Amino acid sequence: MILVVLISILFLGGVLAWLSEGLDARFPRVVALAAVVIDLLLMLTLVGAEAGDSSWIVSLNAQWMPRFGVSFHLAADGLSVLMMLLTAFLGAIAIGAAWSEITERAGFFYFNLLWTLAGVIGVFTALDLFLFFFFWEVMLIPMYFIIAIWGHENKNYAAMKFFIFTQVTGMLMLVSILVLAYFHYVQFGWFSFDYFDLLKVNTSSSIEMWIMLGFFVAFSTKLPSFPFHSWLPDAHSQAPTAGSVILAGVLLKTGAYGLIRFAIPLFPAASQQFAPVAMTLAVISILYCAKVAFAQTDIKRLIAYTSVSHMGFVLLGIYAWNEQALQGAVMTMLAHGLSAAALFMLAGGLQHRIHTRNMDDMGGFWAKVPRMSFVALFFSIAALGMPGLGNFVGEFLALLGAFKTNITLTVFAAFGLIFASVYSLWVIQKVFHGAYRNTDFDDSHLSDLSRREMFYFGAMMFGLVWMGMYPQSFLDLSAETLGLLLNETDPVVSAVVR
Repeated sequence: MILVVLISILFLGGVLAWLSEGLDARFPRVVALAAVVIDLLLMLTLVGAEAGDSSWIVSLNAQWMPRFGVSFHLAADGLSVLMMLLTAFLGAIAIGAAWSEITERAGFFYFNLLWTLAGVIGVFTALDLFLFFFFWEVMLIPMYFIIAIWGHENKNYAAMKFFIFTQVTGMLMLVSILVLAYFHYVQFGWFSFDYFDLLKVNTSSSIEMWIMLGFFVAFSTKLPSFPFHSWLPDAHSQAPTAGSVILAGVLLKTGAYGLIRFAIPLFPAASQQFAPVAMTLAVISILYCAKVAFAQTDIKRLIAYTSVSHMGFVLLGIYAWNEQALQGAVMTMLAHGLSAAALFMLAGGLQHRIHTRNMDDMGGFWAKVPRMSFVALFFSIAALGMPGLGNFVGEFLALLGAFKTNITLTVFAAFGLIFASVYSLWVIQKVFHGAYRNTDFDDSHLSDLSRREMFYFGAMMFGLVWMGMYPQSFLDLSAETLGLLLNETDPVVSAVVR
């Protein structure tokens, strides 16, 4: 029941935030923050809960549309809990980013933000694939409005591109879900969209590959991975700061989660055959997007391309499909969620102050905004994979697990770590060092980070240090879930690629 409460709080909180705008302009952000914090506190009660005989900590399964085999099936295990905690934590961070930036139609903004978060929580807990698709769509439409209404100069183009990419590929996934449910009907005589029922479905190898590809394209587009990544730089550069935080920190992780939870367990044989292709796409994403990042002068587009590059390690680890690689993928998802969200928050805050994202107009900011400069240096170092921080643990484990599966691709992927070091330090040099230039923008509002902003960044710093110094506390939460997924697919293939 707690899962329904978690989702309902966000849905109702969004409605209350919208309605409260008529009472006071400050009420929507307070209501939104209260809803997310309450959700976060409730989620913490699941961390120490015992899973019992199965890996599921909590579960709810009620009939919804029994004639069509659709149930209201929600459940959470260690992996789900980690993803939900990341969602609520970054939800609070996003509200902090929007605190003084969003002044027009604030109630409707926080309504869309909270409904996006509610959809994400649903995605991380739904075990009925029809319900899963419902939540997949719920998180899409509010994010479209966030970009289209509160975005920047080219917001309509970016919002429509985001919508088309995710909607079209989502339709492919829906077709795959319907085909899978139909095969269940053919084999067992009744329709079902339940995850555990669909695991029992047998399909021919050629049909299984096509159904699996429907899931893969949808999830890898949201991840995103080359060649389905081009919507992300546009969306990030045009989205408001809070939108970028949710996009980078939360929405991208739903794609990776879908691959781990659904795409490979439902189609282990097809995934085995497709794994070399998926890992190759991961390596291309790592190297190509790191290279393209060097060509960017828009700081948000640069961070967006680096985000695609780092998520390539997640895709690489998932399709290596062994314990170390999967643990690395999960740790990278968590660490990237914090570091990328922080970098986008810094870039958005800088744009809010000087009204430009062009790095050619920047330079010498360290003396003017020392706190912002230090925070930017910390998260840039985290993103490049500095030992002692969470990103290093995740990418190291992902590469270690991938090395057992495909040595050649792992060697190429490792070059991404070198590129990350170069472009991360290049941004710091270009923006914060060198001669101070303010000829192309008004620096009258170039103020340092406030105490409120430092609190949010401090929380994300603490999270990355904790992940880097005590990773076992995170690895233990997901270990049982990942172990069961590996065991379930073992009769077909012990590792996706040998």
